[in-house]
Amino acid sequence: MAGSSAGKTKTVRDMVLSMAVIGAVVAVIYIFIPHDESATPVKPVNSAELKAALSTASRAASYPVLAPKGLDKDWKATSVRYRGADDEHWHLGFHGPDGKYVAVEQTTGKPGPFIADQSQDAKDTGKTERIGGKDWKRYEGDEYDALVLQEDGATTVVTGSGSMARLTEVAGSLRPAPADKV
Repeated sequence: MAGSSAGKTKTVRDMVLSMAVIGAVVAVIYIFIPHDESATPVKPVNSAELKAALSTASRAASYPVLAPKGLDKDWKATSVRYRGADDEHWHLGFHGPDGKYVAVEQTTGKPGPFIADQSQDAKDTGKTERIGGKDWKRYEGDEYDALVLQEDGATTVVTGSGSMARLTEVAGSLRPAPADKV
């Protein structure tokens, strides 16, 4: 019996030593491999991909597809897609200069469920904002706020974790994308 106790002690000691060696290797890698902790893990969409998606959506959609024009270079497009199917959903997401998320969402689908989904259940405040000569409804929520415009058979939602000032900045920059060239 004494032999089995000595074997267990040796096994535990070997396991502790192995863990110490692994920990040391991880520490060395962490210290000597360069990393930027302030860098954002967001991967921007390249301009060719953005232009192609915008061109495709603007040709296919039954409504004027809106995209920002003239935003500061600190705005980084992070996601873009168009789903034609039944609701013609256009999406363009941004990482703003303040590190917050702002998205432009458009659809011909049912406005109520679309607004609730895209704004993460933000509620209509009953207020409107005059932006770019149009009246946008203001929504406020726990996670996201939103500005909503309904025209030309589509619902446009500018939403995200960005401030209302950032949402207004994006809404004010929206312009119809030409279908023939972008």
